[in-house]
Amino acid sequence: MPLVYPLLLSSALFGIGLYGVLARRNAVLMLLGVEIMLNAANLNLVAFDAWFADKLHTGQVLTLFTIALAAAEIGLGLAIVLALFRATKTIDVDVAGRDV
Repeated sequence: MPLVYPLLLSSALFGIGLYGVLARRNAVLMLLGVEIMLNAANLNLVAFDAWFADKLHTGQVLTLFTIALAAAEIGLGLAIVLALFRATKTIDVDVAGRDV
């Protein structure tokens, strides 16, 4: 399979995630956009690992670290969203920014 197919899919995923972060006001949807961007980076890592036929599978190992980082980011991000909701009674980041 050519390398261009996973790279095109990865760039589309990254663009969708970037739009989700920049255009949304809801904090949960912004976290979801960040997760989509991390998945695009994971796809790139695995695609280049397969393309270069790395004996150590460095891309796959880095992908596992990125997945662990994403799990920690979601846990911490949801805790921040809950604290934001308790303080301002909304998860709209524009409204919460004015209240703080």
